[in-house]
Amino acid sequence: MVNHDVVIYNFRLELVERLLQEGYDVVISSPYGERIDDLTALGCEYHQIDISRHGMNPVREAGLILTYKRLIRETAPDIVLSYTIKPNVYGGIACASFGVPCIANVTGLGTAVENGGIRQLITVSLYGAGLKKTRKVFFQNTENMRFFETHGIAAGRRELLPGSGVNLERHPYEAYPEDGRKIKFLFVGRLMRDKGFGEFVQAARRIKEKNDGVEFEAVGFCESDYEEELKQMHAEAYVSFAGQQRDVHAYIRDAFAVVLPSYHEGMSNSLLEAAACGRPVLASDIPGCRETFEEGVSGFGFRPRDVDSLCGALERFLALPHQKKAEMGRAGRAKMEREFDRRIVVDRYMKEIEGILGA
Repeated sequence: MVNHDVVIYNFRLELVERLLQEGYDVVISSPYGERIDDLTALGCEYHQIDISRHGMNPVREAGLILTYKRLIRETAPDIVLSYTIKPNVYGGIACASFGVPCIANVTGLGTAVENGGIRQLITVSLYGAGLKKTRKVFFQNTENMRFFETHGIAAGRRELLPGSGVNLERHPYEAYPEDGRKIKFLFVGRLMRDKGFGEFVQAARRIKEKNDGVEFEAVGFCESDYEEELKQMHAEAYVSFAGQQRDVHAYIRDAFAVVLPSYHEGMSNSLLEAAACGRPVLASDIPGCRETFEEGVSGFGFRPRDVDSLCGALERFLALPHQKKAEMGRAGRAKMEREFDRRIVVDRYMKEIEGILGA
């Protein structure tokens, strides 16, 4: 159960392939996206479920629970794997009503939880209900897991994973760009406020005013809030926009560093992929980003929501000799090999699944 086809294909494909190889039937429930065709071609069964990722309409939310219950009746799963908040919560409630074991994965807490207030109270209450009978709840960073511990959710069933891991073969180490080229900073992710895209754009303006030898590029889906910003970016030519891409590896390979000024993350997959390719990462000093690099060794951190701090990190990077930049990239690759190989995540899932099913 997921809220987007990319959640499965980009970050769980190796688990899907392993399950299929070992003779399991795999059913995907998700809104339709182009990656669904790739998954069904592998042998997965697909059931379309439309989810409003940010909506909180009570009628629609209750309807989603009923939809999940209907799906469980139709497919009669032996076990359910859920990812992201609504599949975790509403899928968990549906599984509990049928006694179907569920493994949930908390991929991040999101704005509703981190900003506090009434929305946090509602979300925490929903998590408590949705995860009450799950067999295992995986977390992608220690701070998220600690939040659930503080609120007494899923006691005795919590476990930490190294994010979603990174496929080291799909994202191999790439030789660092040659000295003398324009230094390109790359943003990979949804172009939205919570990913810090506004700060990325402001920093690009400031840095380019002082340095002609720098480029900024963004790759990802553009949320509607930034459509006007994109028009201005094109007009002023301070950030180039490549749009949403099926494969971002070539863009990472062409960059000198990947930048993510995000406000909150479970574990940033774009930073893991960048480091795996041998690119330094410059990221917000927040849970889900700070784990992906070693300060001053494979990247630089900066304060979230702070353009001055972001510009400071960019300038520190620009001041490094070319050889030092390349060394940071190699250090990042070594860290991914030691700590974030996706096979670690797949093996842990398989152990949990086999334990539950008695395989």
